[in-house]
Amino acid sequence: MGMVMVKCPQTGHAIATGIKTDRESFRRSPVFYANTRCPICQTNHAWFAREAWVDEPSAWAPRSADSLA
Repeated sequence: MGMVMVKCPQTGHAIATGIKTDRESFRRSPVFYANTRCPICQTNHAWFAREAWVDEPSAWAPRSADSLA
């Protein structure tokens, strides 16, 4: 599982939307429109699903030596 992320248009920083899902489920979801309150610039940002991505820490976390065997 990961967090759906969008980019703050004012700062360019990635912000969490509060939506938890996996990449495959998000990819299969219908196109939608949502709003997210930005903790950086304190503004509500409107965004479309096509502008968002899923940040799954397990996808980029370092692998242990055991997982490579």
